[in-house]
Amino acid sequence: MTIDFRPVILAGGSGTRFWPRSRRARAKQVLALDGDRSMLQQTVERLNPIAGQAQVWVITNELLSAEIEAQLPGVPRGQIIEEPVARNTAPACGLAAFLVEKSNPDAVIGVFPSDHVIGDEPRFLKIIERGVTLAASGDVIVVLGIEPTRAETGYGYIETGDEGPRDGLRVKRFTEKPSRNRAEEFVASGNYYWNSGMFLWSARTLANAVREHLPDTAPLLEEIAAAFGTPEFDKVFSKLYPKCENISVDYAILEPRSAKGEHNSRLYCLPAEFGWNDLGSWESLYEYQVETRLRGDEDGNVSEAAGVMTLDSRDNYIYSPKKFVALVGVQDLVIVETEDALLVTRRQSSQDVGKIVKELAAGGRDELI
Repeated sequence: MTIDFRPVILAGGSGTRFWPRSRRARAKQVLALDGDRSMLQQTVERLNPIAGQAQVWVITNELLSAEIEAQLPGVPRGQIIEEPVARNTAPACGLAAFLVEKSNPDAVIGVFPSDHVIGDEPRFLKIIERGVTLAASGDVIVVLGIEPTRAETGYGYIETGDEGPRDGLRVKRFTEKPSRNRAEEFVASGNYYWNSGMFLWSARTLANAVREHLPDTAPLLEEIAAAFGTPEFDKVFSKLYPKCENISVDYAILEPRSAKGEHNSRLYCLPAEFGWNDLGSWESLYEYQVETRLRGDEDGNVSEAAGVMTLDSRDNYIYSPKKFVALVGVQDLVIVETEDALLVTRRQSSQDVGKIVKELAAGGRDELI
């Protein structure tokens, strides 16, 4: 039996940690940070062998929708959904579930962030196909888990238990963004995975989970979905969506579902050994390009610039496509130059770049964000 698979790409984020390249109207996911194609294009293209673009849905915002439409001409315009306001991932996933449920409740929805890098794409597709089959088997939620390589406090963790079907592991518990000590304990235990943010579930399963765990939000999303395809849709969407709870799918659905216990929750983790990187900051982009040898000199300097000269300088990241850059006696820096802004920070501080965007917004510098 052929399974109806519908990828849903979450592409509404602002990518503030990649400022000044990433802006509200040209965010991280539509930038080519990792080659000639944007992160979004790579996300959709790697799924092409198992889901054509006609099956793809994209959840984004008004500022990015025109660019996304231009980058993904094969995705039907009606399946590029513009959120009137950001409400985190639970309402976005829930809306996709109610929209797809209308046409086929048994269709399997795959939720994918729009800004991840996958090293081994053939292996990725095999794991997705296995997960789709598992998700189609009933009231099942499948999450792809990444084996942790360090005690990262910025990720969610999945505690796994017994083996389940399709090489899946039963999920005992989700823990979001633990302290450093807890993260170190999780990594040392050997039975925790990072939550990749990639999920598989049938439209019926996800819709029912939203009805159960977000009882105030579910009726709003159902009313929005009912208006889809009618002249009233934009008006209904703009009126009701801001009333939805602002919460992630991890907190809203996965954590309470896991509380039922590993043998009752029907939650499974598929270990995802395919070279994953979420490219969450300039530091992670630097590390990825060093690891994959995409760019970098013998001193560990990674550059995409009109020209670079380094003297007694190492382990720096430089982006300056229109200017020559000279580095003298510096180490572990990120230097990013655009038409109207220049960022200089230590690589280890690049997670805090988003704070600059908040300060700019507070100061009314909208032209820079």
